[in-house]
Amino acid sequence: MNALWRVWDHFEEGFIAFLLAAMTLVTFVYVVLNNLYTVFYSLGDTFPAAEDFFFALGDFIIGLAQSMTWSSALTRALFAWLIFSGLAYGVRTAGHIGVDALVKLAPRNIQRYIGVIACLFCLGYAGLLTVASFEWIQTLFTAGIGAEDLGHIGVKQWQIGMIVPIGFAMVFIRFAEILVRILRNEQTGLGLADEAAEAARLGEEEPK
Repeated sequence: MNALWRVWDHFEEGFIAFLLAAMTLVTFVYVVLNNLYTVFYSLGDTFPAAEDFFFALGDFIIGLAQSMTWSSALTRALFAWLIFSGLAYGVRTAGHIGVDALVKLAPRNIQRYIGVIACLFCLGYAGLLTVASFEWIQTLFTAGIGAEDLGHIGVKQWQIGMIVPIGFAMVFIRFAEILVRILRNEQTGLGLADEAAEAARLGEEEPK
């Protein structure tokens, strides 16, 4: 089981890295194409003997740029997948900021009880949104509506939106892991990031 969780953890990290790389690549190509054709037009004006060649290249590149109307929609879809994939990753890596200054003033056993209650609330929230978003995806699947600017290549709205129930289901699983660790007395709270402590630590590390 531990080996399976390690595989999933690595897949989660690799998937997030892939989404970031894909977003960057699509945006980079689109920006380059939208600025590169002017270079060839300028070369055509500079070298009249080869202007037909340079103008043809410029026309070809501007045609590619105009055909990439889908790039903005794809980038938004990838960003949505990144957000909902990152929710569970943030829970696992303590990336979400914790507002628990008063909780930390309580005795350790009280902190543990508060952690259990908070975890149950988080599980209820994640479970509710998982079910609700799954019903939403079922509606989109039945409707079969194409995604904006991506429908012409066969991408449907439900295919983009399916990350919402998947993401919240993974959040539910991650909080269930935390609840088990709290009940086993392996940790007291949700294990969220302490922004104040991090800022203080960075301040101490700054060179004088």
